Formats: sequence, C-alpha cells, structure tokens
Amino acid sequence: MFQINLLGEALGAEVTGLDPSRELTNDEAKTLNNAFFDHLLLCIRCDPLSAQDFAEFGRQFGTPQLQLLRKRRHGDVPEVSVLESTYEKAADKPSDMQMMRLTGWHTDDSYFAKPAKATMYQSLKIPDSGGQTRFCNMRQAYDDLSDDMKARLDGLKTVHSYDTMRAPARAAARTAIEESETPDVVHPLIRTHEDTGRKAIYLNSNRTDRIVDMDREESDALLDELFDHVTQPKYVYDHEWRVGDVLLWDNRCLMHAVNMDFPVGQPRLHQRLLLEGGVPV
Repeated sequence: MFQINLLGEALGAEVTGLDPSRELTNDEAKTLNNAFFDHLLLCIRCDPLSAQDFAEFGRQFGTPQLQLLRKRRHGDVPEVSVLESTYEKAADKPSDMQMMRLTGWHTDDSYFAKPAKATMYQSLKIPDSGGQTRFCNMRQAYDDLSDDMKARLDGLKTVHSYDTMRAPARAAARTAIEESETPDVVHPLIRTHEDTGRKAIYLNSNRTDRIVDMDREESDALLDELFDHVTQPKYVYDHEWRVGDVLLWDNRCLMHAVNMDFPVGQPRLHQRLLLEGGVPV
C-alpha cells in the first residue's frame, strides 16, 4: 500500500510506496485522483522510468497530448517530450534570470483552445543546487479575493498568445506548421474546474496578452495586480527535486516557474507528458 502525505501548506502531496511501472487497481486510481483534486499536485517518489513506462503510467490519469514543438518529442514515444535545460558553457547562462523563459510563471499549453489539463514531469538528472520548480495555488488565490474583486472579474475573458510582449523573454521558435496550430485563443479569466466545480484564476504570465474589450493600460494594470496577488508566498510551494521524482500537477488551477540559477555544466534533464483537457469555462 502506498502512503500520501502533505508536501507544503500551499499545495502538494507526496506519494511513497507506489510502483508506477505497474497498472493501478481501481481503488488505487480513485485514491490518487481524489488526492490530486484535493492537493493539485502529487509527487510520486520512485526511480527513473523508461519513456514507455512513463507514458503508460500517465495514461492511467488521462489521454496523452502531443507536445507542440516536434523537436522535443521522444523519438520512440512521441507523446513524451525530452526537456533539457543544462548550461553547457558559461555563455549559455544569462546574468539576468528573467531572460530565461522558464523563470516566468506559466501554465502549460494555454495557447491552445483545449489546453492540457495536467502535466506529468519526471526528473532524470538534476544539478547539485538550484533548479527547483515553483508552483502557486490559483484556486486558493481566487477564494481569498474580496467579493467586489470576484464580481469585477466575473465574465472577463483574456487573449492567450504563443508569445506576448508582456513576457520579458521570448518563446521558442516554431516551424510554419507549429505556427498554424497556435493562433491566438480566448479563455475566461476565472475558470471553473470541470471535475471539482471549484473556481480558479486562469492566468499565464508567459502567454496571457490582454483582457478582451479593455484598453491596454487598464488590462495591464489588472493583470499585474492579479499576478502580484497569486504569487504571494502563502500560495507558493517550491519543489526540491530528487532524481526519479514524478510530479503530476493540475494546469487548471496552478501556475509554475523554474529557478534557472544552477551551476554551468551540471545536467538538468526531465521527461514530460501532457494530458488532454477540455475547453476552459
């Protein structure tokens, strides 16, 4: 039997004693899914998995969705992406960490009409220091808003772009095919979770460009105010990676960011699986 224990006050639970290379029983799957809905992030402590076993484990939580950028897809298991953020040489590491795209708070795939509902991520190699992944609880941040602010936000919609000048760092280049697959999309600023019925602020500082039917200055001011609110320390959990950790997190009510300040030449390698979601409402 596996055990589930809290990871942080803001969000997250640790799962120990689970072998992800085998199929879950119905009771185990129900227990894990309930914990996922409660805590928004699960950390399964285990050894590194093959890409195939990693994908099979992920399928027990949903249907895999292909990574947009073809160059990051695993050659044998294309639904798995291989993500390396190693600094090969000193010139690769900027002095200003804000110029690294991963340091910006974001939620995966919000530039799609149907963004991935969840991300599964496993560490294969980690540096000696730095490299933590940070998460903020957008559901609790919404719950804590004043009634007046909730009324102000109700019904607002935002434009999500593959890239926006609101982000300090530019997005990875796309091929012509990938550009055709990622036109701007519109999502609600307050999103209702289809499995729990709970509301959360749906924001992506790397992709949310503007609020629909609002002038740019007012839109920027409101988005900045919300960003400052949701990234308060009381809503944040910083994950210290161990080799083999599998994180499963809910993109519908979390944002995440990476501490990219880690030593040059020390590998940082992960594999990732995205799980299909629905149209945000």
